[in-house]
Amino acid sequence: MEIGNKIKRLRLQLNLSQAELAARCELTKGYISQLENDLTSPSISALCDILSALGTDLAEFFKREDDERIVFSTDDFIEKHEDGMLLKWIIPNAQKNEMEPVLVELLPGAVTSDFPHEGEEFGYILEGKVCIELGKKKYPCKKGETFYYAADKSHSIINTGKNTAKFLWISTPPNF
Repeated sequence: MEIGNKIKRLRLQLNLSQAELAARCELTKGYISQLENDLTSPSISALCDILSALGTDLAEFFKREDDERIVFSTDDFIEKHEDGMLLKWIIPNAQKNEMEPVLVELLPGAVTSDFPHEGEEFGYILEGKVCIELGKKKYPCKKGETFYYAADKSHSIINTGKNTAKFLWISTPPNF
């Protein structure tokens, strides 16, 4: 955890300057600057004073940041290449949530396959065309279309086009 960055965010939310925060904590502006740039670490006592001045406490400050995050950027994505497929987990640690969204890129002819499991799956085709296989049935799906099914049968998604297919795939509960 970057303590300094989190202290800075809290300070800025309160529209406090480094000097104002330092004065409230009986510390120097230089020390606050070093903390915010992660050049030094505070003692527990100094951290408690800083957090008190920022209107919070140790428990709230160290609460898992993932629980607080709402917006994620491409820097947060986790990628895995596998058999003609690129999987991008777009929400870090989503397997602990009720659903798990993944961006998938399938090369022509590539196939995702999954065994029956509890839950449901949803997808939105961003580019290309695919075929959804549920048990022995096949369902074509192309750019701009969606798919939704109970995952209690063997299922796979096949890129039936000549170009890479891209789609958002959401599984609930998380299954990837």
